[in-house]
Amino acid sequence: MRATTPEKPLANNSLGPICLLALIAGSYAHTLGGLVVTQGVMYGVGFMIFYYPILDMLGEYWIARRGMMAGIMCSASGVSGAVFPFAIEASLNKYGYPTTLRAISVGLLVITGPLIPFLKGRLPEIETSAVARTDWSFLQSSRFWIYSMSNLLMGFGYFFPFLYIPSYATLNGMSSTQGALLLALMSISQVFGQQTFGHLSDGKMPLNLLAFTSALVAGVMVYICWGLAHNFGMLVTFSLVYGFFASGYTALWVRMGTAVSTEPSAAFSAYGLLNVGKGVGNVLAGPISGLLLQSAVDPRGYGAGSYAAIVLFSGTCLAVSAAILPLCYLVR
Repeated sequence: MRATTPEKPLANNSLGPICLLALIAGSYAHTLGGLVVTQGVMYGVGFMIFYYPILDMLGEYWIARRGMMAGIMCSASGVSGAVFPFAIEASLNKYGYPTTLRAISVGLLVITGPLIPFLKGRLPEIETSAVARTDWSFLQSSRFWIYSMSNLLMGFGYFFPFLYIPSYATLNGMSSTQGALLLALMSISQVFGQQTFGHLSDGKMPLNLLAFTSALVAGVMVYICWGLAHNFGMLVTFSLVYGFFASGYTALWVRMGTAVSTEPSAAFSAYGLLNVGKGVGNVLAGPISGLLLQSAVDPRGYGAGSYAAIVLFSGTCLAVSAAILPLCYLVR
């Protein structure tokens, strides 16, 4: 008789509520330090603990179309980003941040809580099997470090448009509603961009060409379309094109992992390290922008004066991110 094996569970299901606790704790925070600990550290750690086992399980179901799977997973944030700016802005204005954070935590519990028991992997796991060690030899691959450097620069430049499009629109005489709409359009475009790039990475187009195109088009759009934009129509164009191409880069991480290692756990670890690289850019975007943001406003000037240095920094990071990628053709 063949012994039965338990299904692979979602790792540390009990740690999922960390995100909810972070939101509730943040609603009682009254200092910057409290918000950093709850919304930055606590929520971030809780989300990663919850997210990575799900990504690992989906990788068991999708092999040949793993890039498409990653694109769909990544684009989920774009779907919520198309709705939440309006809902959160309205709630903040009417109820304040404590009530808003508590409402979000309740909403997440109601929507996602009942789904957790159904999260199961495809492959069984034998209780007595030894834990496989990750093959870290991909760290000796020049291709991995090229991807890492390109990804790090992408991370440094990527977040500024998402952070500043609403305030940039306001500086150019547009309403706060128009600013939120621009952010929503960028998020909607992100959905289609990540799904498209993820699908194309499954052997439809060369991975390096996709990454190069994503970073280069995003950089050009920042230099030209954002820096010179002073009306709503041009900012709409920028939001749609930038959201599509810039966000597509993230959907390529899974295929970058399989490109540097064929061993599943190693490819997954490479994905995690690439995520860390972009996270560095996310963390430092605020302090860097604080140094680059100027007080002098020039409504007709490049980047409206105040944002000129931010636009140039963001565009340069994205352009250099693209310029590094052709080095992949010079190494194994």
